[in-house]
Amino acid sequence: MLKAIDLFAGAGGFSCGFEKAGFKITKAVEFNSEIAKTYEYNHPYTKMIVDDIKNVDQTKEFKEKEVDVIIGGPPCQGFSMAGARNRVGFMDDPRNYLFKHYFNIVKTIKPKVFVFENVKGLLSMQKGAIFNEIRRIFSDKELLDGDSYNLFWKIEKAVDFGIPQKRERFILIGILNKKNIDFENVFKETKKEIVKKNSEFFVQQTIRDAIGNMPLPTKDGIILEPKPKTEYEKELSVKQGTRIFNHMKSNHSIKAIARMAKIKPGENYTVLNEKIKSVHSGSYGRMEWDEPAVTITTRFDTPSGGRFIHPIENRTITPREAARIQSFPDSYRFIGSKSSISTQIGNAVPPKMAYVLAKMVIKLIEQ
Repeated sequence: MLKAIDLFAGAGGFSCGFEKAGFKITKAVEFNSEIAKTYEYNHPYTKMIVDDIKNVDQTKEFKEKEVDVIIGGPPCQGFSMAGARNRVGFMDDPRNYLFKHYFNIVKTIKPKVFVFENVKGLLSMQKGAIFNEIRRIFSDKELLDGDSYNLFWKIEKAVDFGIPQKRERFILIGILNKKNIDFENVFKETKKEIVKKNSEFFVQQTIRDAIGNMPLPTKDGIILEPKPKTEYEKELSVKQGTRIFNHMKSNHSIKAIARMAKIKPGENYTVLNEKIKSVHSGSYGRMEWDEPAVTITTRFDTPSGGRFIHPIENRTITPREAARIQSFPDSYRFIGSKSSISTQIGNAVPPKMAYVLAKMVIKLIEQ
């Protein structure tokens, strides 16, 4: 069995997909103790390290070759002020310490493969200087004690993975000391193998496909697993009648509910005859049943946060519905405060996308 470590683990979306592909996640690092509780609940056999990665990096927690793969991506804020092609400036700038410690752990373990996920804007930050520096560092034999990683990168759209949302993410994969790898071909072959087992896997999905069978929310968020009506719902469902969690609605003000009642599917605040205090262009946007969702963000529980109003009900989507749209299985339970759960779901790597990446990683290791 292949082993992996999840850095910046969050609620565990990356781990969820890799586990489904057959990986054993031996360790995970998460700074936020409340978010770590969700990870621990859903991944009870993984050693959770609740600490800042800079502290973890300075311990003897990790050993060379202890796992085959490292997954995770430092939050994008760590790149915001990075210097251009200056090794010392980039690696030692305290504002980029998250990336530095990610790199240090890769250097310590020397996994066969690492998978780095981030915002798509990383490619264009500072006119590409940030990405060029990251490429150079992972390819620099001096920095890696004589080793180097062959790199492959791509901007991927969640909708192309059979996930009902328009999320786009930057994926960087590094393979240790292997040259002449046709990454694009490996990616295509991986997708072909998945389709052989599940012909519907990559079919584009809509909001109706994801949450059309959901009953009304409950006060405590607990419902019995509804009968799946679509292939996507079947993929994420557990045994009918099983208790599932996190299906509670937000407490909206009377004013907010009145506003939502005036908005039709596909419309937003611009149809309201009043000024709305929101910087978001999609504020008070109502979803459309037969379209994919916009990117699920950490503010999906707030009408002013974007196009997150339920297609027919005067409320924003519930955490369970957001998790469905993110491709989390119904068995996945999120623990913590309302705002923490929204953050956990909004920041997660969609497990379905992680699963495909994991299957690709297996093929890369086997080559």
